[in-house]
Amino acid sequence: MTLSLRTVFNEYIVPATMETFAEQVRLFNQASRNTIVLDSASFRGDFIQQAFFDSVRSAQRRVDMYAPNSAVTPVDITDHTQTGVKVAGGFGPVRFEPGVHSWLHEPTAKSIEIASRGFADALLYDQVNSAVGVVVAAISGQGADTTYGTDLVELTYDTINMAHAKFGAASGSILADVMTGMQYHKFVSKNLANAPSLLFKAENVTVVDILGKAVVVVDAPGLTSATGVNRVLGLTRGAVTASDSDDVITNIETTNGKQRIETTFQADYHFALKVKGYSWDEATGGKSPLDAELQTSANWIKVAESIKSTAGVLAIGT
Repeated sequence: MTLSLRTVFNEYIVPATMETFAEQVRLFNQASRNTIVLDSASFRGDFIQQAFFDSVRSAQRRVDMYAPNSAVTPVDITDHTQTGVKVAGGFGPVRFEPGVHSWLHEPTAKSIEIASRGFADALLYDQVNSAVGVVVAAISGQGADTTYGTDLVELTYDTINMAHAKFGAASGSILADVMTGMQYHKFVSKNLANAPSLLFKAENVTVVDILGKAVVVVDAPGLTSATGVNRVLGLTRGAVTASDSDDVITNIETTNGKQRIETTFQADYHFALKVKGYSWDEATGGKSPLDAELQTSANWIKVAESIKSTAGVLAIGT
């Protein structure tokens, strides 16, 4: 590939991709009520750690102003560490023939927009997919404390409501539900009282509003199982975060030996995943995990003392 063609990728398409992705992220975070958060916070190493304190609500007490001023046993603040894990991904190699794709010689606004938007949509979809997978794994690991429903009964909005009830009076902190497109259309077919209104649209991700809560519609593998079980997540603010999304390494390579010259484009990227109230088990989950490890419930340890301080709940059904 000529230097001018490399310039198209390095100086136009890749930066345009990240600019488009940043705008998609901003719109997605806003539309999903910041339950699934995509950000560009960078960090060193294989894991990302954050210290947090549990609620001191248990230290509250009633006082009799006329009783003797006796000693009170202090309540120690509990300091926990929440660990997220860095994952790696890649694109390609994607092969094309420079002679056929002559449009690369002149990077018009339209060609750059098409290439960058496709790349940005793929990045967004991977991060949302991964975020859904890990938060399903973490929440489902708590059993009946966070999950409602059965794989033998149809998943209805009543099932979702009862899953929200796992948070009791704090159910208002559940701001969005996450479901597949098939499940979403099942609800639409039942003529829900409030017509859904569109909040966000990308190629593979949709966010709508149903009954006052945002509904993130995405066909993430973590929301279905091989046996036909469907899952709907009810998430709180900051339930799951994908960080360091702006780290993309690209390379262009041109080869001879065939009737026409071929060029391949390849990209590497990484980001970290962390789940609210849960910590990645470094010993069992390990470094740079694949999807199978990320979606294993045993690799996510609940570190928050109360379920109400965690990512949310899960409704299941057919």
